[in-house]
This record gives sequence, C-alpha cells and structure tokens, in this order.
Amino acid sequence: MKKGLKIVIIVSAACLLGLAILAIFGMNGERKRQLTCGGVNVVFADGYNFVTSEDIEGYLSQEYGAYIGQRLDSVDLAKVERILDNKSAILKTEAYTTPDGMLNVKVFQREPVIRFQKGGNGFYADEKGFLFPLQSNYTSQVPIIDGDVPLTFESGYKGEPVTQKEKDWLRDIISLTNYMKNSKTWSENISQISVRPGGDLVMIPRQGKETFIFGHPDGFEEKFSKMEKYYTTILPEKGEGYYSTVNLKYNGQIICRK
Repeated sequence: MKKGLKIVIIVSAACLLGLAILAIFGMNGERKRQLTCGGVNVVFADGYNFVTSEDIEGYLSQEYGAYIGQRLDSVDLAKVERILDNKSAILKTEAYTTPDGMLNVKVFQREPVIRFQKGGNGFYADEKGFLFPLQSNYTSQVPIIDGDVPLTFESGYKGEPVTQKEKDWLRDIISLTNYMKNSKTWSENISQISVRPGGDLVMIPRQGKETFIFGHPDGFEEKFSKMEKYYTTILPEKGEGYYSTVNLKYNGQIICRK
C-alpha cells in the first residue's frame, strides 16, 4: 500500500471515529434535554437526625417551587444548595442530578458540642462557635450548661455570638467541654454545669453532695487537677458529705465549706 493512500485511510478512520463520538455525545445531550426530574433523593453524610428527608422535600417545595417535572438540565443546583444551606441545623449540602432523572442532595448536618439552656430558650453550639436552635426531630447527647449563660440569643437565633466578649467566652467553654470529653474521669463524673450570676461556673458531680465552684472557664486544667486532689486527699480524710462546696477558682487554693 502506498504511503499516501495509507495516510488517507488513517485520517478518514479518525474522522469517522470522531463523528461517531460526537454523535454519541449529541444523542446523550439530547436525551438529557428530554429528561425531566422525577423526584429528590436525600443522602445524609452523618448520623444526626436534626432534619429528615421529608424536611428537605418540604424546604424545596416551599422555597424552590415546582422542580418535579422540570427539565433535568434546567434544575438550578446552586439555588437548591442556597436554600438548604440556610437552614440552621445544616452545615452544607451538595446537589447534583443523575441519568435516572433524580435530583440528589447530600446533606452534612452541624455537629453540636454543647447545649445551652437559658430560661425558655435552648441552643446548640458547634465546634466553631456557631449557635443554632434545638430541633424538634432529634436531641443530641452533649454537655448541657444552664443558668445565667452570658450569651445573647433570641428564639430562633442562628449564627455566631453578638460580641467579641461572648465569642471569647464561648471559645473557652468549648475548650473546657472538649477537655472533659477527652477525659474519661470527668466526662463520666460531672452531671451538670451551671452558670451563676457573675459568671462563676458550678459543677455538680454524679455522686456526692459537693458542688465545685470553678469560676470562669479559664485555667481549667489546674482546676480539674485540684478537684482530683480533693477526691484523693481531702475526701478520704474528712469523709463523704463533710463539705458542701469546694471552691477551686483561686490560684493554688482549695477552699472547702461545710
């Protein structure tokens, strides 16, 4: 076979292959344009149940409008994500469509680390200090702090604390509860944390009649060390129930009162 003819055959074959590929893509594109959205498939990326699949469908029906029956390639995925990402218990979502005609939504929920109870208002805070309301569908088993909580929030509030002072306090509280969570001793033995007027934290153990005054949520490693000394040295000597309050908030001191 002559060299020129061979080149012509190769080029022709390549052109035919290219045309075939374009035809396939064209058919797929036309098929996609003809597809309509048949429904929504919700996938949760975590084990929380703050929102349900029915909630997601309800949010989209109310705020997006009619998406079922809409041409699949015209579904506004960015709008879907904006609507859902605005919900307080949702951290982020990923929306995409699939050739079976479904709108798919992957949901990442917020992970609470603390629950606050202040009067009639209850709120969660996540690791980054984002506050969001309690959810009727699900209650997360995290430390509860009640009393005179120095955070400003109204019913339904979501977002960061209002002032820098409040942000600093919340950051310290999150560090404190993380420390407790990572310590088997304190995570199991402290049943309640309350905030007194003036800001002192009071810790109530699961056993015994003592309450421990912690002061503000700083220097907590030393304060827990002093609490441990109370249990290992003072309590065995005086006996259970001898003291009612143990003040740990002053440097280098353990002040016990009957």
